[in-house]
Amino acid sequence: MADIDKTLKYYNENAQSFASGTVSVKFTKVQDKFLEKLNPDAYILDFGCGAGRDTKYFLSRGYQVDAVDGSEQLCRIASEYTEIKVRQMLFQELDEKEKYDGIWACASILHLPKKQLREVLKNMYAALKSKGWIYTSFKYGEFEGERNGRYFTDFTTYTFKDFIHDMHGLKIEEHWITGDVRPGRGEEKWLNLLLQKK
Repeated sequence: MADIDKTLKYYNENAQSFASGTVSVKFTKVQDKFLEKLNPDAYILDFGCGAGRDTKYFLSRGYQVDAVDGSEQLCRIASEYTEIKVRQMLFQELDEKEKYDGIWACASILHLPKKQLREVLKNMYAALKSKGWIYTSFKYGEFEGERNGRYFTDFTTYTFKDFIHDMHGLKIEEHWITGDVRPGRGEEKWLNLLLQKK
């Protein structure tokens, strides 16, 4: 768990600057792509919600949202920003059965080493209702390890397909590559994935 502790320490110490760097980023194209898959009354888990940007957007569109994050400081900031109670929770603590129509894990579960990521994906699968959707994103590449004080697991389309090949019932329905939407970060590539529980 040392990797996670270090990453959480980073977010707790840099919560304010992280929040101001992400909260106003326009991300509606991807948010709407996810919402198009869901019914208007869908129940969404924002899994690793950061400063609450996406939770606030989903709430404004009338969705029911549970928001969680591992960082105590980010939970505080996100609770204020979204005006809902954001729970502090580690990814490994997800323990729900067929509760959510959609799980939004934007640039969040990429902080897990592969072994833990596999278990968390299984828990996410269990927490989804039948035909539920997951949106998740990873930095594009094949690196795994510490980068700038945080742990990262990167994927390409092929390495992710290979990673979930034995998770029967979880299917990649769409994938696409984008540049980073934050100012000055456009050269960084991201793998975006929409997965469905079959």
